[in-house]
Amino acid sequence: MSDRERDWDFYLRTVSNSSRDLNFANDPASDPSLLHAVKKLCDFCRQEEKSSEDLVARVYPHINKLFQRSIASISQSSSSNGILLLVILQFFLDFGEVILHDADPSLRTFFRSCLSREFADPVVAAATLDFLNVNKNKLLISFPNLLPQFFPLLLKLIAWNGEKLEKPFLKVFPGLVSPGSFLPLFPSLADLPILVVALEKVERSSGSLIGSSIASIQKSAAPEMLLALMDEAYTGSTIGDGGVDSESEDSSTIDVTDPLFLELLKDENDGLAERHWTSPGVAAALQAAMNSSQSDRLKQILNIAPRLLHVYFTIALHDANNSLICALIPILMTRNSTLFPDKNYMYEVRRRLLEFMLAAFQRYPDFIALLKKPIIDRLGEAYDSPEKTELALQLCWAVGEHGGGGGSHKDAARELFESLELLLYENLASSRLGMRQDSAVNCDNGNFRKSSQSRLLCFVITAIAKLATHHRELLPRARVALGKVARSRISDSRVWRRARDYLGLMNEPAICLSVLGPSRPSNGHMHYPGTVNWNEGGTKMIAHIPFYILGEQEGPPFHNFSFSDILSRR
Repeated sequence: MSDRERDWDFYLRTVSNSSRDLNFANDPASDPSLLHAVKKLCDFCRQEEKSSEDLVARVYPHINKLFQRSIASISQSSSSNGILLLVILQFFLDFGEVILHDADPSLRTFFRSCLSREFADPVVAAATLDFLNVNKNKLLISFPNLLPQFFPLLLKLIAWNGEKLEKPFLKVFPGLVSPGSFLPLFPSLADLPILVVALEKVERSSGSLIGSSIASIQKSAAPEMLLALMDEAYTGSTIGDGGVDSESEDSSTIDVTDPLFLELLKDENDGLAERHWTSPGVAAALQAAMNSSQSDRLKQILNIAPRLLHVYFTIALHDANNSLICALIPILMTRNSTLFPDKNYMYEVRRRLLEFMLAAFQRYPDFIALLKKPIIDRLGEAYDSPEKTELALQLCWAVGEHGGGGGSHKDAARELFESLELLLYENLASSRLGMRQDSAVNCDNGNFRKSSQSRLLCFVITAIAKLATHHRELLPRARVALGKVARSRISDSRVWRRARDYLGLMNEPAICLSVLGPSRPSNGHMHYPGTVNWNEGGTKMIAHIPFYILGEQEGPPFHNFSFSDILSRR
């Protein structure tokens, strides 16, 4: 017998005898020699090209039994089972076709029974990501629903372990996105900082997260609260005190905020669920988190989450179908004002959110017509908060730039136009009121409000002028609205001057269509706003071109050429 054969027999006996060893029968992971033996057996099976199928067939029953014993012993085990189970899973994936073993149930069992308990273990977390990266193509082809189903658990893994695992996680991340996970994945990414707060709260209440899943911490005070919250969620009953000390700061917070935490702490994707951001307890918990010093883990996830969202939005524009993108946009509008209250984090997330929204409207202009109701609702909230004002500004730009969805959506364009009219007239009235009060109240907040209001008015009148250029039947109403602004002279001079300039442009159809018209009209020919097609000078009115308007200069035009110099002769 050769040395190689003796080694094979030795490692095979080690695995087969482990079930009869009373010291390790109920806790295989505690036997340090077992992991080494399984690795060696797997290596033998890969190296022996001629007899590999026979070797795999001989070792498979022992490894399969070991997998089942390890899973059964997890709840009582004092050792980490993750590394051993990952080695066995690799064997199942490598030789599944030879032994006719479907690895899907084994993979799901690993996520549910092992990783849910050991995601906080940095060694197991790193090994899991390495395993997923090595087998990424095979998992996406053979088990396409696996990673999307368990994306909440993988997000807990990155939330707890932070930046040291960011690079391998980013390689796995595209596999988390599928039609079934696309919509619920965005709120989970946006709420990663809240997830860290929730995990740290559970750790403070129930001890280390390693070795016990969130769902299985049933014997402490915190899990009793979670059970009561689950009862409330499914039966509508009110959560009782449950014997928790009401004077405890941590317990009083958990009593109100756990409905949100319960949603965050789940391991599997169960669809898009309502998040309890309207609860007063959520605001209290977030405020408490901001008032205390941020943990290193929270600081790291505040940097990681915007980068993950950037990858998510890139995948969405590249791979997602238009129905999913259209369904995502109202969620973005809602979540724009409900983010973890950290200044830099909110800025980074909102910037990416608005960029994606405008890119989606650019690619699918008809979304504006399809989403007219949420757009109109957001325009009505323009002055509720600065972030809602910024969202309204961007929506005004999109509505005007894309003609309310295009020439085929005249009814939607009319409704959007009426909403912009209402916003304009409300602002004019408040501007008059504000001017009367300026003499009595003069502070930084007042100046900021006036500047924000003027900026919004500029966007609104631009959107009105562009909509009227797209849909000519709206021109009379646009002239009336802009005329009122131009004659008001009580608002910021930039506002009424812009209204006056647009009124001048509307009197020059060729120039107006070039400057304010659609970039992709219904006839299919590409327009480039801001340029004039002089070849149409023989058929369209171009006399009295207001060059001084386009240059934002008052007075007569500063040019010495005639139109015969620039118009083609026929």
